[in-house]
Amino acid sequence: MPELANDLGLSKKIVNVKASGIRIFDNKVSTIPGIIKLTLGEPDMNTPEHVKQAAIKSIADNDSHYAPQKGKLELRKAISKYLKKATGIDYDPETEIVVTVGATEAINATLYAITNPGDKIAIPTPVFSLYWPVATLADADYILMNTAKDGFKLTPQKLKETIKENPIIKAVILNYPTNPTGVEYSEDEIRALAKVIEENHLYVITDEIYSTLTYGVKHFSIASLIPERAIYISGLSKSHAMTGYRLGYVAGPAKIMAEIGKVHGLMVTTTTDSSQAAAIEALEHGLDDPEQYRVVYQKRRDYVLKKLAEMGMQAAKPDGAFYIFAKIPAKYGQDDMQFALDLAFKEKVGITPGSAFGPGGEGYVRLSYASSDENLHEAMKRMKKFLQEDE
Repeated sequence: MPELANDLGLSKKIVNVKASGIRIFDNKVSTIPGIIKLTLGEPDMNTPEHVKQAAIKSIADNDSHYAPQKGKLELRKAISKYLKKATGIDYDPETEIVVTVGATEAINATLYAITNPGDKIAIPTPVFSLYWPVATLADADYILMNTAKDGFKLTPQKLKETIKENPIIKAVILNYPTNPTGVEYSEDEIRALAKVIEENHLYVITDEIYSTLTYGVKHFSIASLIPERAIYISGLSKSHAMTGYRLGYVAGPAKIMAEIGKVHGLMVTTTTDSSQAAAIEALEHGLDDPEQYRVVYQKRRDYVLKKLAEMGMQAAKPDGAFYIFAKIPAKYGQDDMQFALDLAFKEKVGITPGSAFGPGGEGYVRLSYASSDENLHEAMKRMKKFLQEDE
């Protein structure tokens, strides 16, 4: 196509924001014939049948008009009831909950609503690589806190030091169980972090999308301790294998939620009717559905950990989510990108370089075990062959 006449250029802010390193790498290796991809955090299982039928019925019943901007009241009530059980907080479905297009939109709307130019957002890394680009788009600055030396957990001491060095921090983002490490915080650890956040009058944006997928430990929400400072984000993508439905939600104090709801309305108007119908069914009659997935994921986690250990690859045992964060062989140094590329092109296994997740991820790779048993077995065979040939 010809160049635009009188081209005045594009947004420098947008041009300078990098696309997701996860997606960039996935796109790069997806063209390899026969590749087994363990790159994306997407359940390989199907949405529960009763949830699918609710979406189908919604369409058949001509549920095709604009829903209330904040989401259908029936759904907000179902979310409120669920969050009461999960966090102990009585969120008002009228004023304290907004239904969003996935947790991604919830994160965007939240950061746009609470930040002013120059505000700083503190983000523990390695972590899902969405948060800091969104902070940039919201005209906020961000501080990446490397947690690699602390078992990939944000400690109260690290947070205190960061606040001391950056007194204009407005909010801390927590994601746990954490993508990419699978780390889960104990109740005592969350209580210690909540104390620091409260003492320093900060917000905490708590992304708990993987909270139903924990193994041998009980998830404890920081929102239950400091609800007046917490903005709680989650959704049904992971718990009910509904990534394509794009159904998330955000809950918090009414004053904050009024502004988040305003941004949400300006971004997308409202969330899809059929997705909301499916979500109502999932939350009213499918709260036990995640257990069937959790059992399968735990079995897969144990299998992959065992095979990696047999190959000599070190990896901490994750307590949640469906990822393993493994140290690459010493001969590669910290070059996780080269290791991942070599594995993809030589043995056709796609895994994500750890550097895509920020400081502390260098020298690691993320493997998603949200894939079929058949794929995982074959991928481990290929990885073993690659490591033996690469010695």
